[in-house]
Formats: sequence, C-alpha cells, structure tokens
Amino acid sequence: MKLISLFTLLILLATNNITAQKIIDKVVAVVGDKPVLYSEIEGQKLQAKQQGIEVSKEDEILILEDLMFQGLLLHQAQIDSIEIKSAQVNAELEQRIQYFAAQIGGIAELEKFYGKSIEEIKDEFYEQIENRLKTQQMEAKITEDVKVSPKEVRTFYNKIPKDSIPEINSQVSVAQLVIRPEVTYEEKRKIREELSKIRGRILSGELTFNVAAEFYSEDPGSKKKGGDFGWVTRGTFVPEFDAVAFKVPIDEVSEIFETQYGYHITVIEERRGEQFKGRHILLSFKPDDKQLLLAKNKLDSIKTEIEKGNLTWEEAVLKYSNDDQTKGTRGVIYNEQTGSSYWDMRELDPQVFSAIKDLEVGEISAPQLIQTRDGMAYRIIKLVDRTKPHKANLKDDYRLIQTFALREKKQETIKKWVNNKVKDVYVRIDDEYKNGNFTYDWLDK
Repeated sequence: MKLISLFTLLILLATNNITAQKIIDKVVAVVGDKPVLYSEIEGQKLQAKQQGIEVSKEDEILILEDLMFQGLLLHQAQIDSIEIKSAQVNAELEQRIQYFAAQIGGIAELEKFYGKSIEEIKDEFYEQIENRLKTQQMEAKITEDVKVSPKEVRTFYNKIPKDSIPEINSQVSVAQLVIRPEVTYEEKRKIREELSKIRGRILSGELTFNVAAEFYSEDPGSKKKGGDFGWVTRGTFVPEFDAVAFKVPIDEVSEIFETQYGYHITVIEERRGEQFKGRHILLSFKPDDKQLLLAKNKLDSIKTEIEKGNLTWEEAVLKYSNDDQTKGTRGVIYNEQTGSSYWDMRELDPQVFSAIKDLEVGEISAPQLIQTRDGMAYRIIKLVDRTKPHKANLKDDYRLIQTFALREKKQETIKKWVNNKVKDVYVRIDDEYKNGNFTYDWLDK
C-alpha cells in the first residue's frame, strides 16, 4: 500500500477549508490512538478525480484501509521508539517541496497555491513527513528478514496462470561517458570579479542583498525571492556552503566562496542547532563555446578509438568520464526503481531514447549536449543490450520475477503482522464503512 504523498498532503490541507464548509469533519476510524478523518479520505479522492480517476465505494474502502494501516504502523513505531533525525526529515521535505514546486511552476506558485510562505508550508508538513518516514521504517523493520529462495521464485512463477503471464516490453541496457567542458581560469576570474563588484555595492549600501539577488543571482530556486532559501539543515547543500553558513557572523555578507555550481556570497539570518536560514547569490560557471566544442571533439575522438579497437568502452569510461555516479559502474545507468540495468523503453529519458533508438547493440551514439546539475556537458551513449518483447520467463526475467515473488511474500508477512497486532490494539470503524471488503481483519477480535 502506498503511503500518502506530499502532493496528496498539499491537496488535502489546501482543501480542508472547502470541505469544512460542506460537512463537519469527523473521525471515521481509530487505530490505537491514531484517528482517521473523513477529510483525509476526501483529499485522496479529490487527487484521484483530478487525475481523471473515478473513485468507487470499493476504492474508498481501500483509501480508508491504507490510512488505517499507516496509523497502525505509526502506533507501533511509537511503541518501538523509532526516531527519525531532523536532518533526514528536512532533507526529505526539501526534496519533495522542490519537486512539487517544479511541477506547479515554482516556489512562488506553490506559496500562492497554499496561501502561505514556504517556511510556513515546511512547518506545516514537518510532522507529516516525520510520521511518513517512521511508518516506512516500521514497515521495513517488519519485512527486513523476508527473503525468497530460488525454489520459491520458481513456485511463484509456476502458479501464475499461463494466460496471465505478463508480456515484457522491449528493454534496453545503456551506458554513458560524460565529459564536462573545462571552465578556464580566465572565465573563473571574470565571474569572481563580477561577484566582487556586486558584493562591494551591497556593502556600500548602494544595493540591498535582496535586490542584488533578484537582479544578478543565477539560482532559479531563490532568485525571485531575493535570494531567500529558507530554513535548511546541514547536509542539504554542498559541504562548501555549509562550512561558510556555520562560520559567517549572523547578518554579515560572507566572503566569496566556490562550489561546483559557481561562486557564491551568502547572508545567514538565523541559526538553530543544525539548521540555518538566509539568502545567497550565485554566479554560475559558464564554459565558453570553445570549451564545449573541445569536449564534443574529445568524445568524437574517444568514440573513434573505441570503434577501431584501440580502447575498450570500460577503459574509456574509467579514464575520461566526469560523471562520478556512473563512472564506478563502467558507465551503466541503473534503474533506481528496480535496481536493474535494464529499462523499459517507455521509461527512458527522452534524450537517452533519442540517442539509442537507431543504434544496434554495441554501437555508440554521436556526442549529445546535456544539462547536468553542474552545468552543460557532452556525453556519448552505448547501447549495451536490447531485449525483444516476450512473455516473462525464468531464464530471461528471473530478477523481475524474483522481485514480484519477494513483494508477494512481504505482503503476506505484513498481513500476518497486522492481523496479529489488531487483536491487542483498539480499532473502531464508522458504521458507514464497517461492511467494507477489507484486506485485514480489523474487526475480527
């Protein structure tokens, strides 16, 4: 069962006032000391409807049971004294806020949508995210010892009706070699001088930090807010930023410092423990066209050497790639969702798909210009393997079938755990829902 997403939380809380105008909110279920509110169900139903999904009464029961399941996990997490570090909560909250802001059109639009400042939104959701992480950890604890043997995987596969064996789409395994253009000393000098002039105008009182950030900063996340990045926790930003943030005196403009993104100055307005709040101005490194062309030409040369047999792909990645994430995997791009090196063609990044769609297995693409979090770069992509569409089988799809078998076994383990726990936990369900078709034995005392 999926835990409530931040998007759902945003929709839920943003619509609570509307819901309250139509119906007085009420408790529809209780698990332990954790109530489930009618508005929570309505929030998830609203999200589904906005995605074009009709919610039946049976679906409403599933929503209720999911919320009850979360309540039971949280109840047990408190009994087991499961604690989540504030740094982890803040990092998760920051990531999800940034993701949702990107979907809705930016931080300003998010604030407008919710009717509060970003700091108020974070404060509002802190406890929800903390509870979500606790329930995740509790669920992981319940299933941490669950494993499946090869025999169990075969048994799982063999019990699937022949006409229900899933079709596996064409899948590909791809690898990349990334080269970031060098930023010349002259380019760095120019950027530093430019930022030094801006800092001087701030110190002289000619410009306020807020106005300077709005005019000159190249950080899209904070530029429109006068450089304000809100409350963050140590570890949210790169180490170089943290080092300055915890050293510079409060309300003083820092000296210029360098990170992988460029040159910064910052003003820290408040600090509390491992958290700090402030503003910054970033001027990014911008490799010139000459350096970009040099990176592209270098990749062309590397590709030629590989195709001539003078260099293997693995040797080239180890020697030349600037991407730390894939350098250690010989360039192979792993699917984080499955842990596999194979990707369904429909899941591929459009740029990757464009690069490999006409390649044969073993061939390498032409250099491709990409935007990384560190700036512009070029890469070449190798099509390592491509499978044909087929019915799932143990020989070709063992890992995928193993994943499904493990998932089923974990679900069975969780079901046994829930049914055992509810015998000793207070459970109440509103009469409106009591006759629902529940997965767990909530009322079977």
